Amino acid sequence: MEKVIVVEGLTDKSRIAPLIAEPVTILCTNGTVSASRLEELLLPYEGLDIIVLVDADKSGEQLRKLVKREFPEARHFYINRSYKEVATTPIRILLDVLISANVRVNQILAEG
Repeated sequence: MEKVIVVEGLTDKSRIAPLIAEPVTILCTNGTVSASRLEELLLPYEGLDIIVLVDADKSGEQLRKLVKREFPEARHFYINRSYKEVATTPIRILLDVLISANVRVNQILAEG
């Protein structure tokens, strides 16, 4: 099944994109969005494997709640609060999160 990863910003996207070794769509919400904007963003991907990976902060939690309400089938993956942002989370941790989401990762990075 095709996967779609929802992140908050372009820095998050640029941090995880090189880690992924399969065709995956990475969508940026550019922070907290309204229900209508979220629906507009995700509706074309309904029925696909939607993976949510957002910051461990208030904005990220608001986005998670909205996604859970509007797209309950989405799967949520978390970074430790100590890292706060996806963009500042260590690569090794992000690789572990992606692997736990059944996303194929770049083996050179995973083994390094």
